[in-house]
Amino acid sequence: MIPTPALIPTKRTYAGVFFITLATLMFEVLLTRIFSVTMWYHFAFVAISVAMFGLSVGATLVYLFPKYFTPERAKEHMARFSQFFALAAITSFLAHVTVPFIPERTLAGIASIVFTYAVIAVPFVLSGICVCLALTSFPQQIGKIYAADLTGAAMGCIVLLYALDVTDAAGAVFVVAFLASLGAVCFGSETQSRRLRSAWMDSAFFLILVCAQTGSAWINHPMIRLMWSKDDQGLIPLYEKWNSFSRIRVLGNGDVPTQTFGWGLSANYDPKPMRQLSLDIDSNAYTVLTHFDGDFKPLDYLQYDVTNVVYQVRPNASVLIVGAGGGRDVLSALSFGAKSVVAVELNPNILKMLNVRYGDFTGHLDRMPGVRFVNDEARSYVARSSEHFDVIEISMIDTWAATTAGAFVFSENGLYTLEAWRSFIDHLTPQGILSVSRWSFQEESGEVYRATALAGAALRQRGIQDVRNHLVIIRRNGPRVVHGIPLGIATMLIGRQPFSSDDLNKLEDVSRKMGFEILLSPRFTADPIFAALAAGDIPQKSSANVPLNLAPPTDDQPFFFFTLRPTDLWNLKLWKSPVFTVNLDAMFVLAVLSVTVIVFTVLCVLLPLFFAGQGSAMRGAVPLLTFFAAIGAGFILIELSQMQRLMIFLGHPSYALSVVLFVLLISSGLGSFCTGRFTRNGSDNGAIVAPLMPLLIVLCLFGPLTPYALSHFASSTTPVRILVAGAILFPLGFFMGMPFPMGMKLASSKSPALTPWLWGVNGATSVCASVISAIIALVAGISAAYWTGVCCYFIAVVAISVARMGAPQRAESTLVA
Repeated sequence: MIPTPALIPTKRTYAGVFFITLATLMFEVLLTRIFSVTMWYHFAFVAISVAMFGLSVGATLVYLFPKYFTPERAKEHMARFSQFFALAAITSFLAHVTVPFIPERTLAGIASIVFTYAVIAVPFVLSGICVCLALTSFPQQIGKIYAADLTGAAMGCIVLLYALDVTDAAGAVFVVAFLASLGAVCFGSETQSRRLRSAWMDSAFFLILVCAQTGSAWINHPMIRLMWSKDDQGLIPLYEKWNSFSRIRVLGNGDVPTQTFGWGLSANYDPKPMRQLSLDIDSNAYTVLTHFDGDFKPLDYLQYDVTNVVYQVRPNASVLIVGAGGGRDVLSALSFGAKSVVAVELNPNILKMLNVRYGDFTGHLDRMPGVRFVNDEARSYVARSSEHFDVIEISMIDTWAATTAGAFVFSENGLYTLEAWRSFIDHLTPQGILSVSRWSFQEESGEVYRATALAGAALRQRGIQDVRNHLVIIRRNGPRVVHGIPLGIATMLIGRQPFSSDDLNKLEDVSRKMGFEILLSPRFTADPIFAALAAGDIPQKSSANVPLNLAPPTDDQPFFFFTLRPTDLWNLKLWKSPVFTVNLDAMFVLAVLSVTVIVFTVLCVLLPLFFAGQGSAMRGAVPLLTFFAAIGAGFILIELSQMQRLMIFLGHPSYALSVVLFVLLISSGLGSFCTGRFTRNGSDNGAIVAPLMPLLIVLCLFGPLTPYALSHFASSTTPVRILVAGAILFPLGFFMGMPFPMGMKLASSKSPALTPWLWGVNGATSVCASVISAIIALVAGISAAYWTGVCCYFIAVVAISVARMGAPQRAESTLVA
């Protein structure tokens, strides 16, 4: 059938699809950044689930109301719902940042999670309607439409990087609304509606909002400020700056001395007030900016901090500091006479804040002799470096904040894996020491236990068998109290060579004077679990019969901070222990979110489709349903697993975001565009299945190839690593972009009225896969999530082979009232 003029897409149609999908993905990724500030780190991946759920519901509505969403009015509806999306993005954002979020294991906490999910999903429902209409109203041009869709989505992640460098979160939301309104302008220009043809006025309004918010943010008085963020509601910062992977703030009064800050100051030190400013990252990671005028005498307290005990045996050292932060660790090294200090900091905004904006206050540490600041990810920098250091210090470095990669951040951290510590040990001088400081409850030392197992495994892989002679752990007991339980700081010293008698004598002497406790040394152990872990024996239970996962984290399972097992969610004894609050909250959120996703998907997508399908049509469409469900789950599983793999390889979160999403989406768009030559005729069954076979081959090849390539090029320069990542991702994306348009072409020839349903089912399984991927990675590893995605594509090939052999169905007579 020759389509009517109204159903022929023009350049403006493609442009409209480009802008609406650009705005949609930009908003989705932006939410990961906002969630990591307003909520906790383990909520970041919710954005992907919310987005896919909303898009699926939008497709379902198109299917359920065919009399309203008629083909003749497709462009009018696309214009109108693009406008609605722009308004809803702003409204849902304002609702989220003004309504308190309660991350507790209570009914109120469950209601808070469900409310947040529902409110944030609204804009994506509207976008889903628009995108579904575009993908189902022009069956003869589905490849080109889908290519415009993926290209717009790819550009969304790039635009966000620059938007957050220029403005703040609220300003970026206004940018999303502006871009969505440009889609409305493109669609509306092809309609007869006077209101839709003047949609440019909405664009002008949103552009004014962008400029007003950006300008006011530059002078630190933004029109809209995120006030409800974790536990610090109502605080007005001295300075605030966003970028694509953090929000940093400076708080306090630098002219008024306050209590001296130290992670683990000795109880024998009498603290004196100091001029300090607070620095926080995403309202959770915390350090200080210390006033420094070149005189080290007021900084004598640094000599009494357990995190600096390494300098008692390695003074005058060449030092590498992981995470420069507010410069405290740099001052510590210099106060002990370090001959050189290299401070590596991932966030360029922190370096600008430390050395430029507040440089006069902090003493311009970047100008100190022998001090060098490097803007890079520490692990990647060390892997590329030819330098060796007397001391490598990792002092209380956490990754609680989510990156804009959108992957599930269940306390992953590439600094605390077996591969990372091997690299750090390899870059020590013969007498060098790796110093790592972590929290330690007196009742239970999960992080320190696991770090001990990690250190032992890393040393053994370096050919060292007498691990105990290379390890010392010293703890400052209870400088803080959390839920009534003393929370201390433990510092682990890992020597490349065995510690000498002189080293051990000095450490024992310092510990006595400072009141520190030696937990493990070549001479002594305060807890037999430490000795067992160092020897490579991973006990199944720790003190008080508390189950812990103490296996050394690897790049495939980089969940260092998550020391519980998923089954421990049902252990009621643990719920009463404040020691495991963070881990239990994360597991609780994952469980509630999983149930929420499944229930919402069933109620809002699958049940309406099932009842509207009237049974018989659905049974006849089972192969097609299976195909679209499988490719939806497969794409997300492979996308997220590759994203998690490459996050560590590329080091910088913005690189991972740019490379993974951009290359996958661009290559998928190109693959979709190329499907036209295979599916000129929807009934050409052989041509539909043939391109899927290379996809299976590529997936099976790149599964084992990716870890090998990442290991081989780990020490390469950043441009080389980006090229390697692109070379890995491009073939995957190219072939993964083909199944959807080919399946839609086949569906339109057999059951045209089913196409919105199939689009909705595809999105529904993508929603569930975004949660399932996190669970699989946590339990079995990132590679297991990848191979699960590969299995989904094998199922898809079988399903499409069955579907192409079935007779065309007259779904119109049974599905449309």
